[in-house]
Amino acid sequence: MRYRPEIDGLRAVAVIPVILFHAGFESFEGGYVGVDAFFVISGYLITSIILTEKETGNFSLINFYERRARRILPALFLVMAASIPFAWWWLVPYDMKDFSESLIAVPTFVSNILFFRSETGYFAPAAELKPLLHTWSLAVEEQYYVLFPLFLLITWKLGKKWIITILSVIAIFSLVVSQWGSVNKPEATFYLLHTRGWELIIGVFVAFYLVTKQEIKGNQALSLLGLILVAYSILAFDKQTPFPSLYTLIPTLGIALVILFTSEKTLVYKTLSNELLVGIGLISYSAYLWHHPLFVFARIENWNSNPIVLYFFLSALSFVLAYLSWRFVEKPFRKKGVISRQVIFVSATTISVLFIAFGFSGYINNGFEHRFKLPASVVESFVLSDRQTECFPKEYISLPKNWYCKIGVLNAEPSYLVFGDSHGLALLDAFDDVGKEVNRAGVFTGSNGCVPFLGIFLLSPTPSAKKNCYELNQKVYKFVAENNIRKVFLVARWSYYTQEVLMNHGGKEMSFIGVNKNSSKDQKSSRLAFEAGLANTVDAFRKLDVELIVTSEVPLQLRSARNIYYRAYRSAQGSDELLNYLSRLSVPLSHHNNLQQYLSELFRQFESKGILKLMSFDQVLCNLASCMIGDVDHSYYYDDDHLGLVGATLSKPIIEKFLRDDK
Repeated sequence: MRYRPEIDGLRAVAVIPVILFHAGFESFEGGYVGVDAFFVISGYLITSIILTEKETGNFSLINFYERRARRILPALFLVMAASIPFAWWWLVPYDMKDFSESLIAVPTFVSNILFFRSETGYFAPAAELKPLLHTWSLAVEEQYYVLFPLFLLITWKLGKKWIITILSVIAIFSLVVSQWGSVNKPEATFYLLHTRGWELIIGVFVAFYLVTKQEIKGNQALSLLGLILVAYSILAFDKQTPFPSLYTLIPTLGIALVILFTSEKTLVYKTLSNELLVGIGLISYSAYLWHHPLFVFARIENWNSNPIVLYFFLSALSFVLAYLSWRFVEKPFRKKGVISRQVIFVSATTISVLFIAFGFSGYINNGFEHRFKLPASVVESFVLSDRQTECFPKEYISLPKNWYCKIGVLNAEPSYLVFGDSHGLALLDAFDDVGKEVNRAGVFTGSNGCVPFLGIFLLSPTPSAKKNCYELNQKVYKFVAENNIRKVFLVARWSYYTQEVLMNHGGKEMSFIGVNKNSSKDQKSSRLAFEAGLANTVDAFRKLDVELIVTSEVPLQLRSARNIYYRAYRSAQGSDELLNYLSRLSVPLSHHNNLQQYLSELFRQFESKGILKLMSFDQVLCNLASCMIGDVDHSYYYDDDHLGLVGATLSKPIIEKFLRDDK
């Protein structure tokens, strides 16, 4: 198999957008398609090698796996080993426990399954804090490396036509399942081999064609079209594009066209075979390995005073480290004359066992939690109440009966109702306690990710909210009408449905909503739907002569509460220093006000007309400088945006004022 420099150039075209996407550059929101490009390239190269060796009778399974081990493991193990000291110092126990699991999963080629089962959405903010998340794609390829050669050995005697036929059936099935799964099972579809296999098989088909033809017939138009399709995907796709799905055909077929029709006479060849792109392509594997841990540890330390400069620097550093690991690790290990097969397999097994042992130790020791010491009062403030566990399972909300929880006085007819998403749940105990104190009965209901407005559809919801949200709003309204409810409290993370950029995560996270199921998925359309939903809800409850009280969004913190408290108690000494540390890491009041500006103005417009009341907890959570995560002895939050039991307790005097205040 002859060397094709343009393939290395194509690797550069694949890896650069991936790195810039993870760095957060908005112009490369579709940069994740670089991984799909790698799948096609890998399918082509591996199949070409196997077919060439099969044709000459030189194929050996042990030789194949030796080459894969030499190619993949040394640089991978280096990056894993380099990540451990930083993880030990910077990762808090629950993150360290997750990292420990990945140390077990990566050398056993199942990290894609781990991240799927942990429900870590690739585009979710939590994914940006997992140092080895990017190894999911290596796991997919490694699973392919295990299965595909065995498949060829079993089917080789059937002949190439039968092999192509079987692979075609598998590819079509895989594509159909990925299209269905992109809507119904997005996380499994993103991570697992059975929905990614068709991308690799595209590369397999290209290899079968070119190995049979023995030459490439260059075509300027088709090779250029292929490169344009890849570029279009990178620039036009974003996190809301269903992936993998039929959309994925655009970049994958583009890569196939480039490989099939790029010859030395084409413009694409001259572009991709230049020394810079070829050089980047040669180190692309190491660059892919290094970039994500660098970005993750930077985010964990919150080094975001100048993020554009920082992540540009880290992107460049990825390539510097990539060159060094390519030059001094990858290249030597590929030379059989330097390092024997026995050394490769023995060392790979030994190192894998060490990673697995360390990972297992971290898992069973809860992320080596002995590294941090927290007072019992702080630890207890992270615990949810039994009532919250009872009143917010995914299943209960769809029941024909008992789809709500009684709060306040239990032996009386309810007079108030609390409805919302998980932010409402965070205040459940406070509403319950206040109801008892003022001798009133109430009802709580809600669903994760559900905006409590009538006539609104979730366009990118969580599975439970997708099933229940629209219907739940109708059910709540009917219940209020039939049970003489006098007060309705709406509590939600409102910015989740109106703000595309949330400063606490430094990236995009939004649940798009619409007035119908086919509304556009963008911030402008969601805001219009939000305004329409609010107006509809206000009008509907006014007709029932119900007092509607909307709770302003609580301040969203920059980091999770546990993260902040672990670091505070490790870095600071004495109550004054601890309090100053907590204050510095709490969200600044100015940031909170900026994020809430649109919502505050909208709610006040309705409040000024006397058609709803606005309830805010800023006065008890914020001072002149910041909105505190907590005090020295207690956290007010149990994560980065949900109030814990102590924070909810602070809200009780305000809730009592509104609950006592009769119209």
